[in-house]
Amino acid sequence: MSGHSKFHNIRLRKGKADAQRGALFSKLSKEIIIAARSGSPEPEANYRLKVAVEKARESNMPQENIKRAIARGSGQTGAADIEEPRYEGYGPHGVAVVVDAATDNRNRTAGDLRFLFTKHGGTLGESGSVAWMFEPVGIVDIDPKGRSEETLTEDILVDGVEDLEYDAAGSSVYTQPAALAAVRDALRDRGLHVTDAYLGMRAKTKLELHGAQLSQAVAFLEALDDHEDVQRIFSNLELSEAAMAEALA
Repeated sequence: MSGHSKFHNIRLRKGKADAQRGALFSKLSKEIIIAARSGSPEPEANYRLKVAVEKARESNMPQENIKRAIARGSGQTGAADIEEPRYEGYGPHGVAVVVDAATDNRNRTAGDLRFLFTKHGGTLGESGSVAWMFEPVGIVDIDPKGRSEETLTEDILVDGVEDLEYDAAGSSVYTQPAALAAVRDALRDRGLHVTDAYLGMRAKTKLELHGAQLSQAVAFLEALDDHEDVQRIFSNLELSEAAMAEALA
């Protein structure tokens, strides 16, 4: 699982993506606040905000919640006091994990995540403790809309694309960090349905687990993902089609 999308696809197939609607809305609100703070409060003039608002609408987030988050992020109401800390550590069975969070209380979030790591047999580490196992990348998430892997591979052939991680439920296109915006725009111009675009981390090598160990690792990642401050999770856990089928069994 290099980016967040493959793990999210497992959650969708298990019917757990919206299990905690309150936590989901909190995550989406923070994403909107951060996006509005980084640029124009008008979605059409701020692509990051446009994507965040579209995701919120697709998740049936009330329009009033969306407006309130934009107002907070743009400084119209209240302070946009959301930080974006990154946490690193090892989960069960040596799974390396990088967690990107959004929080208004860094100490609370760190304590919560330390508890989750420990509870699942892992350890929350210091900054840099596992980052050396990953490389920074740009990630453009795409809904293939029924395209086969071969067709999608042909459709994403634009300058700056380095790799494709295909899944019919949601695929990820990898770029150099500096090429992220250009690739995102080029793929949209080709008519592809871009669902997200962000700077992330990709594991240099993958860790394969099976049976009970795989189940325990996935349960740990699910526990992290359920936390309302966790925005994205990057892991070195191998989630091939076979592993995904095993995790869903």
